[in-house]
Amino acid sequence: MSNGFFFLQADQNNYNGKFIRRLDDFSNENKTQIFVINKPLGESRYNYSYTGAIILLVPKHKIMIINFEDSDDDFEDYYLDLLEDIASISDKYHYKSVLGRLRNWKDDLVSTYKFKKAAEIESVKSLLNENKIENLLIQKKSELVISLLTGSINDIERVKDDVPESILDKIKQKIILFDGDQTRFIYHELDKKVVKIQGLSGTGKTELLLHKLRDIYVNKESSKVLLTCHNKILAASLRKRIPEFFNFMKVEQQIEWDERLWCVHAWGASSDECSGAYRYICHIFDIKFQRYSYTMSFARACRLAIDHIKKLSSEDHKFAFDYVLIDESQDFPEEFIELCSIVTKDKVYVAGDIFQGIFDENIISQITPDYLLNKCYRTDPRTLMFAHALGMGLFEKNKLRWLNDDQWGTCGYLVDKEMSSKIYNLRREPLRRFEDLETDNISSIDIAKTDFDQDKQSDLVISVIQKIKNENPTLSANDIGIVFTGPNSRGFDLANILEYKISRQLNWRLNKAWESKNTVKDSVFISNKNNVKGLEFPFVICVSELISDMKHERNALYMLLTRSFIKSYLIISNQISKDKIESIENGLSFLKKNGYLKIEAPNEKDLEKIRTSIDVDESKMSIFDMTDAVFEELEIPGLWREPLLNLVKNMDPENVSYEVVREFVLSTADKMAIRK
Repeated sequence: MSNGFFFLQADQNNYNGKFIRRLDDFSNENKTQIFVINKPLGESRYNYSYTGAIILLVPKHKIMIINFEDSDDDFEDYYLDLLEDIASISDKYHYKSVLGRLRNWKDDLVSTYKFKKAAEIESVKSLLNENKIENLLIQKKSELVISLLTGSINDIERVKDDVPESILDKIKQKIILFDGDQTRFIYHELDKKVVKIQGLSGTGKTELLLHKLRDIYVNKESSKVLLTCHNKILAASLRKRIPEFFNFMKVEQQIEWDERLWCVHAWGASSDECSGAYRYICHIFDIKFQRYSYTMSFARACRLAIDHIKKLSSEDHKFAFDYVLIDESQDFPEEFIELCSIVTKDKVYVAGDIFQGIFDENIISQITPDYLLNKCYRTDPRTLMFAHALGMGLFEKNKLRWLNDDQWGTCGYLVDKEMSSKIYNLRREPLRRFEDLETDNISSIDIAKTDFDQDKQSDLVISVIQKIKNENPTLSANDIGIVFTGPNSRGFDLANILEYKISRQLNWRLNKAWESKNTVKDSVFISNKNNVKGLEFPFVICVSELISDMKHERNALYMLLTRSFIKSYLIISNQISKDKIESIENGLSFLKKNGYLKIEAPNEKDLEKIRTSIDVDESKMSIFDMTDAVFEELEIPGLWREPLLNLVKNMDPENVSYEVVREFVLSTADKMAIRK
């Protein structure tokens, strides 16, 4: 059952098998989310002796409980026990404030099919039509019950107990439900040691790891679990999120830090055995801890540890952890994954991006992932399509990037070719989170043009904010993110102008993210491209004076535009060539009207140019340019740039790449505490 719209937990047998297959086919053909279970997921205390029934869950429909065995008395007991347990779970997560008591909602939200009635079901379509809910408030309550039964718990304070009217409130209050692939990752156990999950940015990989962590911590008593990632900042963020997430999910067990649960970055420091995954492994197996140097990469340090452990006798071999969860796995060498595998008793869960950027050549891993997440739930599909097209130069005659058919599919596109494969129609499947935008025919992306003058740019930004505010009466300052590409100096100047105008005209504060390094309550967020990872806003205003053909600039545009979950505004300069602006505007106009991209594929000669361009893009950079770009990304203070550059110059030129320089600068800066 690999259909991303369909999830099956209930056992298939001779009684229900044909019907379940029909449900699977229907969900795939009609792009309809369907769950088939026989007990609440993620709640191990709730089990039932009766196995002849299934629970059919479909958003905007009643909860359908269907009996396939001729034992209606046992079914009645099962049904009553199930409702009692749903009420208990509802109370646990404070859903009762919206749902009310069981007696108040069961008739509106639940329908039962005893054996004889179940045998009379003509088709999936007729069954769903019979149970479709038209009332919006009852629809909302039905989806809340579905979220309880599937473990996709929502913050009831966010969801609220009313039917929202504005688009902003509709999207904010939308009940989030896991899809079939996400639910499988959390609750299904694969019979293999290393389980890999890959996804686009915004597909919820980190959130799924937290749910998997919670499932292990609650249901595998006394297990030792490691959650790790490459850098300190993300590890610190995850360590802060875990207690908040456990509290939200009503986990009763106390977190036993560094005894049952570790959340650390990959490497660590020699002075603290619990400071990093590699450092702790060295402690457990009495391995000499290796520090980073020109000759000691992280891959080599892990390889030395692997060799040491493999030499141990079977009597001396032990395990450091029962489970390991790895986030942002694309940042790691394969040696680290292998090391985690041999020091882990049960399973290693590895989550990474399909690609780090739109110009990454390694889009499809040589090892097929066990779970492929290509539905981006952060961003409206139309915004994502435009951002991909703009970043890859698909609207322009000379394209900067092209994918083959398999790669388009991996990235979540449905490919329809016409005219001997020269014309590609690229579509993405609709998502529940954004159905209100499409129903209300609201554009999710707009382009605005202005002069190069920053005073006029700031006026246009203010005008856009005023427009958003007029259309969304409940808008707050935190609902808007302003981001800019290009030189930091011009962006910082623009921020200073906006700080004054936003305060004076809107009575809001401006949060300069390069200073605060965080979101600030009741403040409009503004940032360069370096401080937005993991953030999302209802509205994003992206200021890009030029649309350069430099790969890192196009990749930044793609990344910044996809930070919105309602609408992105792209503000560009009139100085961009007329042909480029027209091609982009025409492409966007077609996308808005038709809901898909229509692109002429490059010929073989152009494809070779694209491949060559990508290959030489990094190699043509001088060590100075490469290091300077790293300094900008990591925001290294000017005082330290020259000493660090001199250290980089001493590296072997044959082994220098952007990632090598970045790892070295990051490691050195962390040790010397010289980052901003």
